[in-house]
Amino acid sequence: MKKWLLRIGGAILGIILVLLILVFINLRDRHPGYKVDLHISGEGTPGIIQVGFAALPITPTIVDTWNDSNNDAEYNEKDGDTFNDNNNNGKFDAYWIAGFSQKRAANGVHDNVWARTVVFDDGKTRLAAVSLDAIGFSHEDIVDIRNQIPANLKIDYTLISSTHTHESNDLIGIWGESIFKSGVNKEHLKYVKSQTVKAIIQATKGLRPAKLQFSQDLTGAEELLMDTRKPTVLDAGMRFIQAIDTKNDSTLGVIVSWGNHPETLWSDNLLISSDFPHYLREYIENGVYNNGELIMPGVGGTAVYFSGAVGGLMTTRGSMAINDPFSDTVYTEPNFDKLKAQGQQLALLSLKAMANPDSIVEKSTIAIRAKTIELPLANNTFKLAAAIGLLNKGMTGWFRTRTEISAFTIGPASFISVPGEIYPEIVNGGIEFPKGQDFDTAPIEIPPLRELMPGKYKFVIGLANDEIGYIIPKSEWDVEAPFMYGNKKPQYGEGNSFGPETAPIIHSELKKILSEL
Repeated sequence: MKKWLLRIGGAILGIILVLLILVFINLRDRHPGYKVDLHISGEGTPGIIQVGFAALPITPTIVDTWNDSNNDAEYNEKDGDTFNDNNNNGKFDAYWIAGFSQKRAANGVHDNVWARTVVFDDGKTRLAAVSLDAIGFSHEDIVDIRNQIPANLKIDYTLISSTHTHESNDLIGIWGESIFKSGVNKEHLKYVKSQTVKAIIQATKGLRPAKLQFSQDLTGAEELLMDTRKPTVLDAGMRFIQAIDTKNDSTLGVIVSWGNHPETLWSDNLLISSDFPHYLREYIENGVYNNGELIMPGVGGTAVYFSGAVGGLMTTRGSMAINDPFSDTVYTEPNFDKLKAQGQQLALLSLKAMANPDSIVEKSTIAIRAKTIELPLANNTFKLAAAIGLLNKGMTGWFRTRTEISAFTIGPASFISVPGEIYPEIVNGGIEFPKGQDFDTAPIEIPPLRELMPGKYKFVIGLANDEIGYIIPKSEWDVEAPFMYGNKKPQYGEGNSFGPETAPIIHSELKKILSEL
């Protein structure tokens, strides 16, 4: 009897030891000692600006499809769902769509998802900025990409952000077949990294002297999104940089930024898509048509879309009405017709704004301040996901993790990069501290970040160099009763945030680097 007890006890201890080793491996720091502390002042004589663009697909190849027996958009064999083993390997080779819920397996591709890249060079400093059509991309994977960039490209700083589309495959890990299975296809993740590096190389090799035309429309897109959490504060302004080749007067590319979740297709869509950025970019490049008739010509080149302050939650909810710009049709259900109408409206606003630029520069300096910071991870769900390997999130200390912020200027424009989904009230003002908050504090994240940013055109790039979830003002943190605004339950947000100290730390650090820029 004692021998059996000893054997059982030994087996249990062995299992515990194996689990502890796995947890240690999953929580290990992926890049020990990695640190960014870059300060390029941008002082001196302005140089001729050169710009290069590139766009390479990162679209997964959907081989196996499936049959949704109860039309719930979730693959579940107990519901009678079956898959089509098109490669005859005896298993379901699924690509899991990120956003909304687990089990949403892709059934095809509507439009390509991309690694779209722009490189700026002022003769002394070279900056690369990439926008991935992805729900997000971890800082650990960003560093992997940076380590693959050839040194001879002489890039001083590389920023890699995500559009946050909820209609493409999971590159984070938490939208797989179940809450215990990663949704990341590792081979495809390698492909995304490789394509991103290639796009950076291609854009750098394509550098051309350019004039930069700056424009913005700060109110026109307000009716195309909504704020689903009080207080109602939007980041609805659209901002643009059109780069025109000074040798032949052709458009090299366009940068466009807006603050809205690319999730207009909503949760039942099973086709890979970049959501509204697809149509917006397509129409900016090639023009807006109605029934084959050209309504407004495009500008050509390569359009690169960056998401702004999307926390809060900035969205085009499935039931939200979108008007067809050329008819009396109003779309109140999520589908591709609604998505197209939204893209047409956004493109018309964009092309109109770009046709009347406020500022044009051919010479400028580039100033950059970028910095590694550490954040405490208080979210127990995220801790567990990291511990079991769902999240590729290494720890630099006891549930502390590395991330990054940056600020830079080009001509009359300034940029800040934020490693997650920042609430617009932190950016534009309007933080509240209503009765029922969890922390008895007035607003901490003040003044609004855009008040601290220099220049006329103030771009906020969200989900940049990381995806840490929602960045919520501490005075609006609310998970315990009584709840703010007299609500009977907490508002959505905190469950997908690192914790209540995230916003104060990020605001404070951005405030510092903006003062040093």
